[in-house]
Amino acid sequence: MAARIAWVGALGLLLVGAAAAVLWGLGLFPLTAADPDRAERMKKPDEGPPSHAEVATFGGGCFWCTEAVFQQLKGVHSAVPGYTGGDTKNPTYAEICTGTTGHAEVVRVTFDPEVISYAELLEVFWKTHDPTTLNQQGADHGTQYRSVIFYHSRQQKTLAQEYKKELDAKGAFDRPIVTEISPASEFYPAEKYHHDYFARNPRAGYCQVVIVPKLKKFEEAFADKLKPAAKR
Repeated sequence: MAARIAWVGALGLLLVGAAAAVLWGLGLFPLTAADPDRAERMKKPDEGPPSHAEVATFGGGCFWCTEAVFQQLKGVHSAVPGYTGGDTKNPTYAEICTGTTGHAEVVRVTFDPEVISYAELLEVFWKTHDPTTLNQQGADHGTQYRSVIFYHSRQQKTLAQEYKKELDAKGAFDRPIVTEISPASEFYPAEKYHHDYFARNPRAGYCQVVIVPKLKKFEEAFADKLKPAAKR
C-alpha cells in the first residue's frame, strides 16, 4: 500500500509536466521566462561558510521546491537536497519513492545566524508549504513528502515546538499543524541531478506549474530577506 501511494505521487509529477507541455503546445500556457534576479540569488557562493555557521534541516514536500526557496535567502550559504529520518542506509531516489524506507525528502540548510536567525528560517518554512496535510503536498503523496523539522540542538527543538504551538493557538491555518519535529539523524545527499534542480530546469513542466507560482508568493512575502538581485 505504501509503495502504491508513493508512486501515485510520482505519477502525479509526471502528469503535471505532461499537461504543461500540452498546454504550452496549444499556446494556452505560456512559459515563464527565466528570472535573472532569481537566478542570481540561487548561485552558489565562491567562498565557504563562516566558521560560526549553523545547520538546519527541513522537509516540506518535494525538495526541488524547498531548495529553490531557501537558496534565495540572505544568510543561507547552501541548501542541499537529500534524505533523512529513515532506516535504509544510503537510500536511492527509487527506494525513497516506494515510501518504505522511512526517509523524508529534505533540504539541509547551512546558514549564518548573524544574518538570518533560525526563527526566521522557521517562518519561511511554515509559510511556504502546507503543514496541515499529513504525508502530502499537493499532488505528491507518501511519507517521504511529510512536513518535518529535524532539529540539530536543544535550542532548535524548543524554538520549533514553541513556534508550532503559537501558530496553532493563533489559528494561523484552517486545520491543526501536523509537522513532525524530530532529532536530526544521518543525512544522505540526493543524487546529483536533484541538486539545483529548479536553477538548472526553470522551464520544465513541473517547475513552471508548481514551483514558479510558489516562488512568486515567497519572493513577494519575504522580499526583505532575499539575497541581492542581479547587477545590471
